[in-house]
Amino acid sequence: MASKPKYRRVLLKLSGEGLMGNREFGFDFDTVNRITEEIKAVTEMGVQVSVVVGAGNIFRGNMAQDAGLDRASADYMGMLATVINALAIQNTLEKKGVETRVQSAIPIASVCESYIRRRAIRHMEKGRVVIFASGTGNPFFTTDTAAALRAVEMGCDAILKATQVDGVYSADPKMDTDAERYDELSYRDVLMNDLKVMDAAAIVLARDNKVPILVFSLHNPGAFGSVVRGDGVFTVIR
Repeated sequence: MASKPKYRRVLLKLSGEGLMGNREFGFDFDTVNRITEEIKAVTEMGVQVSVVVGAGNIFRGNMAQDAGLDRASADYMGMLATVINALAIQNTLEKKGVETRVQSAIPIASVCESYIRRRAIRHMEKGRVVIFASGTGNPFFTTDTAAALRAVEMGCDAILKATQVDGVYSADPKMDTDAERYDELSYRDVLMNDLKVMDAAAIVLARDNKVPILVFSLHNPGAFGSVVRGDGVFTVIR
């Protein structure tokens, strides 16, 4: 087993649903505590960490659309919900002694910094975890696209996407017991087979900038650190 990290600077993509644990809504703070312990452990390896978090535990745009709201308004509501998640992660990390900054693509000066690329890079160089909230700041783009965009802007060596399963499958393994699991895929494989890893815009952005995507299970304790070292169970897209 490798003891040193394989990557110098990474972006961790967390879904809002991943913060719920076994709850149907909101936060399971035992889960948030475990996730932040893993982030802390990776920073102690000397790795620079940034995070993009979704909002599915609080608000999903399709819910608002079903209620008759237009897509742009629904997306802005979802962006604001990501700020709540970012602040929860920030506070939990700081209680563990990890310096953290939240930067929002939508300016909310009373609670966090506005996104400034050079400032974010400087924070990471100083060993601070930077949590990017509000997606890209624009409607019609997912937090997956925001993750790919921020990873490219920060010069990250990899995007680590934490999911509900231990990699990429040909179908949802919870619904299809015959689903095939992949250890490695090309960006083209993902796009051509419409594999539900990240949206197409995110995959293309990662491909064009040669940023590998490593998909692993959020539910395997210690998985984040293992993947950063190049160990453990994950699917790599490159």
